[in-house]
Amino acid sequence: MKRIGITLCLICALFLWQTSLSIAVPKPPKKLEIGVAMGIDKITAENMKYAKSADIHHIEIGVGALIDRETLTFTKSHQEILKLVTEVKKAADGAGINIWSIHMPFSNKIDLSMRNEEARAKTIELHKQVLEYVKILNPEIILFHPSFYLGLNEREERKQQLIKSAIELNKYVKTIDATMVIENMLGYELVLANGKRERPLLRTVEEAVEIMNRLPEDIYSAVDMNHIKNPEKLIRALGKRVKTVHVADGTGKEENHAFPCSGEGENNWVDIIAALDETGYSGPFMYESKYPDLKDLKACYDSMYNDYVHSLSLKK
Repeated sequence: MKRIGITLCLICALFLWQTSLSIAVPKPPKKLEIGVAMGIDKITAENMKYAKSADIHHIEIGVGALIDRETLTFTKSHQEILKLVTEVKKAADGAGINIWSIHMPFSNKIDLSMRNEEARAKTIELHKQVLEYVKILNPEIILFHPSFYLGLNEREERKQQLIKSAIELNKYVKTIDATMVIENMLGYELVLANGKRERPLLRTVEEAVEIMNRLPEDIYSAVDMNHIKNPEKLIRALGKRVKTVHVADGTGKEENHAFPCSGEGENNWVDIIAALDETGYSGPFMYESKYPDLKDLKACYDSMYNDYVHSLSLKK
């Protein structure tokens, strides 16, 4: 009986030890699928097939090439645009690539926060026209910039104008069964060096959270990792509000858009992937950066993911 008791104790001890190990070691996150941003005029059946061969499953399409940013008119005729978006959709579908998001046009004249109501109304109308075209692409996400540069001491008024515009446009985004997101902007300093302009809206973690909290809950966030130092802080602060990302390395001080595996930026990719995992992000790892070749995007993500998994093992 004594031997049986000792054996049972040893079995129980072994079970408890194995259980404690399974609890202590965090479960590695599910890998994200890879995406890449491209201009609508750069998408062909050939490069979509190549992207698929490089294990890219999603694209974000920039439509800036369709707009004359000075006159706010289209650079192509109605029929030409219809033909182009139809061909782009066919190319993506043919390769088995999902059109995840549309990056809407922006400029000093295409600004959701403009104070002048007539100018703001023109911007809203332009976006509505663009949405009519891109609905053919059946995107999941429609991404907007919150503003262009601001004049001095008009920030609160511009926030109010942005919120008004976003609420209005969200109604149209919903009609094409998509989700509206607003991207954070570069802005480690408030006033630019010339002393005449302020940085765009959503320039800090605090301002991004403030504005998102003032918007309806069905308008979400896009985190651009090139626009802010320590983007993991913004990801954690916004949490479930993050619906998509722009992946690029940088310093948070200028538009670097460096390839994450180039060694040119300062982002902590282990902590960024940890933040995405902690907040339950499940969208694509969407590159908006320079890169040597499309095939390097997946390899780069894999190396960063493996570094994160290794960091978890060190926490045993």
